Amino acid sequence: MWCDTHCHLDAPEFASSRSEVIARARTAGVGRWIVPAVGTEGFDALLHLASITEGLGFALGIHPLAVDDAHVSQIDQLDAYLTTHRNNPRLLAVGEIGLDLYPGHPDFVLQHWYFEQQLRLARRHDLPVIVHARRSADQVHAGLRRFGVLRGIVHAFNGSPSQAQALIRQGMRLGFGGSLTFEGSLRIRRLAAELPLETLLLETDAPDIRPSWFAKGCLEPNEPAELPRIGACLAQLRAITAEELRTALNANLRQLFPDWAETV
Repeated sequence: MWCDTHCHLDAPEFASSRSEVIARARTAGVGRWIVPAVGTEGFDALLHLASITEGLGFALGIHPLAVDDAHVSQIDQLDAYLTTHRNNPRLLAVGEIGLDLYPGHPDFVLQHWYFEQQLRLARRHDLPVIVHARRSADQVHAGLRRFGVLRGIVHAFNGSPSQAQALIRQGMRLGFGGSLTFEGSLRIRRLAAELPLETLLLETDAPDIRPSWFAKGCLEPNEPAELPRIGACLAQLRAITAEELRTALNANLRQLFPDWAETV
């Protein structure tokens, strides 16, 4: 089976259709999902979703685009949740955390403070991280190095080859998704084709990052069911079969999350 290593099944876009979205994914051959939180207000709902959905692993964290609405006390709240649920086999990481330097997004100093606090928690709880690194691969790498975080995923990677290599040396896997399906995404497609296969993971970021076959201007949410078709595109870029790709990606997943992913 395939694993969607980054999707937001708890998103409001799926509120009225979540069971159907999951069923379509299973029918397409996707049997595992990693769902990172975006803020503490969603922790309980995510925990409930994981408890009723076979194959769903989760991460807890505060997204960099959510920090304007966060409060410093939520770091203590996150710490408490990580402590309480540390023995839950479906708790996989601290995430989604990170930095986003796109214009108009929250103040970088504020983002950076929350990022560092959550890196400290990842070290304290000995958990990997799931990282958002939009236009910020160097700053993310510096934070990972500073706090000695050596395991995790940088999702929707869109940096340079040298940034990719630095993050890989730090112990990160790099997530690729729907962006690689666009022929014009030259850098992403080149990275996806040329980076060592053992460093890659596949994701949809559903309901976001729609692949190329969605009509221009389409407002329908992306879904995990699209993952095998994205995988077929990646396999073609690497000149291997989809089955060879799936086998390799599942091996990568077991390296990162050995207990949870042992059956894929």
